Amino acid sequence: METLWLGCVEYRRALELQLSRVDCRARGETPDTLLLLTHPHVYTFGRTGQQANLLVAEEDLMREGIPVERVARGGDVTYHGPGQLVGYPIVLLARPDVHRFVRCLESALIEALAVFGVPSRRIEGMTGVWVGEKKIASIGVGVKKWITYHGFALNVTTDLSYFGRIHLCGLKGREATSLAEVTGKVVPMDEVRERVAESCGRHLRGFS
Repeated sequence: METLWLGCVEYRRALELQLSRVDCRARGETPDTLLLLTHPHVYTFGRTGQQANLLVAEEDLMREGIPVERVARGGDVTYHGPGQLVGYPIVLLARPDVHRFVRCLESALIEALAVFGVPSRRIEGMTGVWVGEKKIASIGVGVKKWITYHGFALNVTTDLSYFGRIHLCGLKGREATSLAEVTGKVVPMDEVRERVAESCGRHLRGFS
């Protein structure tokens, strides 16, 4: 799998890049690719997102310069912003098993977090990666032409107060955490990026 680090990319521009890569992958012009990046502040709703899970008015967010986007990934509402590592795997599913693909993403993130001494886990019936009862990584996948896009968001040094404006992923009473909060120290983004890229390369091998 090819890995590309894109730096900080506005959400809509990143979506355009994903769709372009999906088309290239469908034509066989590019290999499976993991796009790694960060976003400026943005809230996004997936296909099943409920407006009631956004706890502040969109007009108030707009005044702060924070957009709200509605897109074709799985899941409800989530937050992206500085200090969060976002990964968009563009992967051809030779075996169209989206459920297995999501579980492999979870396994890759759990493995990467273990390198930093973080004992993360799955919770039955709830997509994503958790430390105790708090969510450290959200996952929402879209599929077009049996090629995946959208992906995961791992909180590294994220300002967790922004999650207080939503029911995270539509889950009332659930809180977010970050690698910085769990470990009590700032882990450089490039170190996290490297570990996540390695884990995703191992766990997503064999889908195409």
